[in-house]
Amino acid sequence: MAADQVAQKRLAAERASAEVRDGMVVGLGSGSTAELFVRALAERVRSGLRVAGVPTSEATARLARELGIPLVRLEDCPAVDLDVDGADEVDPNGQLLKGLGGALLREKIVAHAARRVVIVVDESKLVARLGERAPLPVEVVRFGWRRTAAALAALGLEPRLRGGEADPFVTDGGNLILDCRLDGAQDLAALAARCKLQVGVVEHGLFLDLHPMVVVGRADGRCEVRQA
Repeated sequence: MAADQVAQKRLAAERASAEVRDGMVVGLGSGSTAELFVRALAERVRSGLRVAGVPTSEATARLARELGIPLVRLEDCPAVDLDVDGADEVDPNGQLLKGLGGALLREKIVAHAARRVVIVVDESKLVARLGERAPLPVEVVRFGWRRTAAALAALGLEPRLRGGEADPFVTDGGNLILDCRLDGAQDLAALAARCKLQVGVVEHGLFLDLHPMVVVGRADGRCEVRQA
């Protein structure tokens, strides 16, 4: 990753950490940008901020524990006040494509449990339409995954098993991921609904209608805040 891209991510992550207030339950996202947010949050915790974090992956949980951020289980929380995460693509309407890090299922559960969602990205993640650069990840159960892939292909997608058959990527939930090409012509809301109807599909990486605050780190050192 280029140094300027890391700087953009860090700028956005530090700006997002300012949204956290004392006593909040905070969703802790996964991936490189979310990691920078967790580190920024840990600095505030060391300075006396009281929070409880809900991690969206085992990797994030390990990092948060190492940095001294108290963690709670989602099922033990009446609500998540704020969820902060990254994204692989963000369109002009604040619609998101996520899941290249493999944690899309837990990320989506926490995002939908949160009162507010903040997405932190560098400017390379801004696209005119979802699928412009990244594939759509679809998490599927191992059993019968080829049949599930065929069902997704029938929807106009082109699924490929992440990691390949010899060494497939396995999610924290023990599932597989099929990375699917979007052709740009699909109705994303309809596609999302049809994906979920396929037997064997656990979740997909279209995060639609969350209306997040999007914090963008720019190459010129600015931090742009968008409210979807």
